[in-house]
Amino acid sequence: MNRKWNFLLLSLLVVATLLVGADYGSPDTLSNSYDSGDIAWMVVASAFVLLMTPGLAFFYGGMVNRKNVISTMLQSFVALGVISVMWVVVGFSLCFGTSIGGVIGDPRTYFAFRDVGLAPNQDFAGTIPFLLFALFQLKFAIITPALITGSFAGRIRFRAYILFMVLFSLIIYPPLAHMTWHPDGLLRNWGVLDFAGGTVVHMSAGFAALAGALFLGKRKELDDQPANIPFVILGTGLLWFGWFGFNAGSALGANADAVKAFANTNLASATAMITWVFYDRFQNRKMSALGACIGAIVGLVAITPAAGFVSISHSIFIGFIAALVSNWAIRWQSRFEIDDTLDVFASHGVGGLVGMVLTGVFADEVGLIYGETTVFVRHIISLVAVAVGVLGASFGLYAVVNRIIPLRVRTDQEQRGLDHSQHGERMLP
Repeated sequence: MNRKWNFLLLSLLVVATLLVGADYGSPDTLSNSYDSGDIAWMVVASAFVLLMTPGLAFFYGGMVNRKNVISTMLQSFVALGVISVMWVVVGFSLCFGTSIGGVIGDPRTYFAFRDVGLAPNQDFAGTIPFLLFALFQLKFAIITPALITGSFAGRIRFRAYILFMVLFSLIIYPPLAHMTWHPDGLLRNWGVLDFAGGTVVHMSAGFAALAGALFLGKRKELDDQPANIPFVILGTGLLWFGWFGFNAGSALGANADAVKAFANTNLASATAMITWVFYDRFQNRKMSALGACIGAIVGLVAITPAAGFVSISHSIFIGFIAALVSNWAIRWQSRFEIDDTLDVFASHGVGGLVGMVLTGVFADEVGLIYGETTVFVRHIISLVAVAVGVLGASFGLYAVVNRIIPLRVRTDQEQRGLDHSQHGERMLP
């Protein structure tokens, strides 16, 4: 795609947004609807979730080889810019606009944040400004495509990745978010429980990552020596910290559900971390820092859909099971020679799937352990549909992007490393 056309399209987008012009309105006449505690918590939670994307950049950047650190980190970081603009223009409408068949939102509803102001919207969160709700949801939309990048690290053209990210955020993410979280969403009204994004974020990213690894094929040089383990530890810490906003913030207020989600998030991650390292030792492998970090992330992924629906003891069990299953999935994946560079599918796709299944088992009053089968069965059906749908749609998007901009870099560029070939930069020795 011609570089001049890239800039022209961006300029037209900015001008169109300016012409529509969102008006925040005056909060004065609506102050009685506000809860200052809810507003304070949701501002903080939104900031927490935003921090997760730079955290992910460190997490992924430390795991790749030295010649791909900058490119891998930038693939996460650039989502902050691209998705933020897209969200204001049309992304939020597609996710939370007037429902079209319970599947997707009308893109005209909140185009360019029209009518997304300081007044609360009772359909979504009645005690905080609607604008704050939209900004909180933006952070989820940012990190989802960033998660995918770990699967094709070291071999994707940067411009092609940006185009894929745009298409993914317009075609795959919005229907999942709408069906799961919109009051008129198909899955929500069917009784599917996803507190903070087991299907919307983690399964969608995981299965799109699997499609990407299969579509791009194996790397020319399978160098799995991590460039910087301290980066991985730092990234894990930032992600764990931010995940409290991710899960507890999904209560949409400073309330008991937020506290419950906060506690469950910490316990599941802690359990998964120690399960991972002790299981590695049981398998006669080293108790590594890298294993501890991956285990912690898997626990965070698995508890995400269940965070507000289960007890402390159940959250511990979820973290334990998720760590074992994802650990097995990584070994299974390597046997089939699927070059998912940073094991995104095994961590997020499988972890999200395990979390959704166990949500159907343990969810308060409606889970399988309470003698109810409806939610569990509907979760299983939904998971199969989401997995097949995302995998197929992602393959289609990769194919479309590849026709416009070749996805994979040339062999000589891959051997030099993407830091130099794509960005003209190098990590200092």
